[in-house]
Amino acid sequence: MGTRPLLNRRLAGMGTTIFAEMSALATATGSINLGQGFPDTDGPEEIREAAVRALRGGRGNQYPPGPGIPELRTAVAEHQQRFHGLTYDPDTEVLVTAGATEAIAAALLGLLEPGDEVIALEPFYDSYAACIAMAGATRVPLTLRAPHFRPDLDELRALITPRTRLLLINTPHNPTGTVLTAEELAAIAALAVEHDLLVVTDEVYEHLVFGTTHHPLAALPGMRERTVTISSAGKTFSFTGWKVGWVTGSPALVSAVRTAKQYLTYVSAGPFQYAVAEALRLPDSYFDTLRTDLLRKRDLLLDGLTAAGFRAFTPEGTYFITTDITPLGEKDGIEFCRALPERCGVVAIPNAVFYDDPDAGRSQVRFAFCKKDEVLAEAVTRLRRL
Repeated sequence: MGTRPLLNRRLAGMGTTIFAEMSALATATGSINLGQGFPDTDGPEEIREAAVRALRGGRGNQYPPGPGIPELRTAVAEHQQRFHGLTYDPDTEVLVTAGATEAIAAALLGLLEPGDEVIALEPFYDSYAACIAMAGATRVPLTLRAPHFRPDLDELRALITPRTRLLLINTPHNPTGTVLTAEELAAIAALAVEHDLLVVTDEVYEHLVFGTTHHPLAALPGMRERTVTISSAGKTFSFTGWKVGWVTGSPALVSAVRTAKQYLTYVSAGPFQYAVAEALRLPDSYFDTLRTDLLRKRDLLLDGLTAAGFRAFTPEGTYFITTDITPLGEKDGIEFCRALPERCGVVAIPNAVFYDDPDAGRSQVRFAFCKKDEVLAEAVTRLRRL
């Protein structure tokens, strides 16, 4: 095959994701997996049964419509109106995707040209870096720094150049748990309008907020026509394996994203789309209970991590807790996470993999708390051995 590397140079160094590596390690060692962000219980039984009904009734077993089934697109539009006061046309302003991951990929591939710059909140979810690279664009990190993990808006302004095309905003933010305030979002929106920038917002944790409010950027003045809003069913309804996500935006933006999306998967998750349409219409009590349960789990793990000697940063949203391992006498999060299963039978994720500058997050480690109470309690017991 000669000496030329097989892997496209844009993806060099992106190999196997840290999530795959750590989940495999959890399986091999029989450890409690607080690494990858998936629940250890399924979502609502009535929604699972809705998927079974769709399967048995022959709905979605063949290719669904390219933009998504009408029932789900309507339900997404109703959800945006119900929770955020945003009005979208289900036929021209909603697109169903293979999870939020594909929505991100399709948005970046559909909207970016080679050489464009994308400013993203760092630490960033690993697919952001890969998708920006595949689009031939350049990522420019706006680093959220411990202990507060707030964006420096003066720094954001300084990062904008004539090549800046797009802002990639994740709120509630994975892995730090930061929820951007109305004031922070207003400042970001003002910069986007001033510099005529596109914005892609990843809002998959929109219902997983504690003691604060999630504000969608698209609701702010001048933002609806320049914002692609992304969310998904996986995090809100605990069916991460179904891979049902969606995009909302103006017809021109959704058309651009759809053009790229149709050549990635074309369509996916046919029967599950019918079930998610029902899930989005669940009563407010479902969403309230979800938050209450996760808040209890957050506090259980937060107390346990603190007792075990970690410096734990309290998240306002998501189902992750970022910690600092330096109080334990540790410096390197990657080495720490690779050794943790052998040391005490728990798996976590090193935050360094979410940074362009690994030193910025070298001593940070992320734990997921979307697990059963007894699993979290056992993990806490094991971590105290450190």
